[in-house]
Amino acid sequence: MKLHETLSYKPAELAFGTSGLRGLVTDMTDLECYINARGFVEYLKAHDNLQDGETVYLAGDLRDSSPRITAVMVAALQDSNLQIVYCGKIPTPAVAFYALQNNAPCIMVTGSHIPADRNGIKFYKREGEVLKADEADIKAAVAQVRQELYDQAADESAFTSSGSLNELPELPAVDDAAAEVYAKRYIDTFGADALAGKQIVFYQHSAVGRDLLVEILEALGAEVKPVGRSDTFIPIDSENVGDNEKAYFAELSREYPNCFAIVSTDGDSDRPFVIDATGTFHRGDVLGCITAEFLGAKFVAIPVSCNDAVDEYCQQKGITKVGTKIGSPYVVSAMQTADKNLEPLTGWEVNGGFLLGSDTKINGVLYKALPTRDAALPIIAALVSASDQKTTVAELFARLPRRFTGGALIDDVPDAQIEYFRAHASDLPTMERLAKVVFKDSPLGDVKKLDVTDGLRLIFASGDVIHLRPSGNAPQVRVYSNASTQQQADDLAAAAVAPNGYIEQLLQALV
Repeated sequence: MKLHETLSYKPAELAFGTSGLRGLVTDMTDLECYINARGFVEYLKAHDNLQDGETVYLAGDLRDSSPRITAVMVAALQDSNLQIVYCGKIPTPAVAFYALQNNAPCIMVTGSHIPADRNGIKFYKREGEVLKADEADIKAAVAQVRQELYDQAADESAFTSSGSLNELPELPAVDDAAAEVYAKRYIDTFGADALAGKQIVFYQHSAVGRDLLVEILEALGAEVKPVGRSDTFIPIDSENVGDNEKAYFAELSREYPNCFAIVSTDGDSDRPFVIDATGTFHRGDVLGCITAEFLGAKFVAIPVSCNDAVDEYCQQKGITKVGTKIGSPYVVSAMQTADKNLEPLTGWEVNGGFLLGSDTKINGVLYKALPTRDAALPIIAALVSASDQKTTVAELFARLPRRFTGGALIDDVPDAQIEYFRAHASDLPTMERLAKVVFKDSPLGDVKKLDVTDGLRLIFASGDVIHLRPSGNAPQVRVYSNASTQQQADDLAAAAVAPNGYIEQLLQALV
C-alpha cells in the first residue's frame, strides 16, 4: 500500500499567512513539516542556485513543539544533501541576519506571538524573506514533494501511519556565532555608554531573545532588571495589548520607580514592546516614527492599517511614504523597488517590527541592512534617542502627532458575506458605492477618501478613520480606527462591530 493510503488521519496542508507558514501543532505532523521543508529546498535549488553540500542556517523559539519541528527540519535538510548550522533558540532577526551575511538560506521554527497550540515555519532565501511572488513556485515544489512521498510504499517510508518520523534525528550542537554577531551589531554601533546610568526593566516571559537582549542592553551601559520569566509559553502580541498586560506594565512602573523604560518582545523577538516609565505602552506604528527619525530615514514603507500619525509625521519631515498591504513581504517588496536616492530605506509594521532595506551609518559605524522584522533596533533607538535628548521616553512619544488607534473584531461572518468581501475588497467602484450607502447618515461627515489597498479604509471629513479588513483564513472582519483621542478611537471601533453597526450594515449590503 502507498503511504497516503495508510495514514490514520486526514492531513491538513500548511498555508502561507502574512509571514511564513502557520498551523495548529496537531496539524503540523512530522510528515507535513518535512514535506514543506523539502519543497522549500527544491524551490531554492531551482530558483536560488542552492547546491548540494551548501549550508542552511536553522533556529527555533521556546515553544514546547519547536524542538520536534526543528528536528524534522534537520531530517529534511539532511535528506536534501545540505549542511546544517544549528544556531539554537535565538531571535528570528538574529538567524536571518547571520544567514544574510553568509549569503545562505535559513529556516526559523516559530509561531511568533500566536498561542502555544499553534506554531509556524519561516523560510528565508539567500537575500532574505520569502516574498509573495515566491509563494506560487514554493507551493508547486511542495505539491511535487507531497505527491512523491504519498506515493511511496508504506513499508519503505520513513513515516508512520500517524505521520511521525520513524526516527527523529537529534539536533546538532548549537553554534553560537549567529547570536554573537547579532549582539555585536548593536554593541559596536551604539557603544558601551549609550545607556549609561539608565535602569531598564525587561519583561522576559517566554521570548526567545529574553537573555540575549538583556545582554545587549547591559553591554550598552544600562542597568537591566529582568522580570516575569516564564517556563510556560505566553502569547503576548504587540498588536493586541490587553487590559491584563497594561495592568502589569503599570504595576512594574510602580515597582521600579527609577526605571527609564520597560521593554520586551514577542515570542520570536521580532516585535518590540516599549513602555515608558509611567507604565504606558506605545504602539509599534508610532515607535517606527521614533526609529525612522533616529536613522534619518528618507523613505518609509508601512501597511495602510498603521496609525495615520505616521502619515502626518512623514509629511512634516518630507519623507516619502508608500502604503502597502499588511505583511512584512509587502513592506520588503516596497523597499526593494524604492528609489535608491532615498536611502536609508526603512519600513515597519503595526506590530513595531522594523525593517531596514539599505545599509546606513549610525554614530559613524556602518550598520548593515536587515530587511526583516527586528525588535532590538526600535527598542534601542527609542531608549538612546530619549537619553541623548535628555528627556523621558514618554516625552519623546508626546512630540509625535497626537493620533490614537482603536481596534475590534467581528466573528462568525456568514460564508457568503465574507467571501464576497474578500473578492471585492479591492474593487474601488463597488466599495465607493457601498460606503455611500452605509455611511450616508454617519455623524463622522462625508467620506473624504477611500483606500482599498488592503480592505476598506475610509477617511472622513472629520479626520477620523475606519479601516475594515476581512481575514484571509477565518470568518472574521477586523476593524482599525484612528481619531484625535483614545476614547473616540475606541468608540469608532465599538460602533463598527456593534449589532447593526457599520460592519454588519456593510456585509448585508454586499450580497
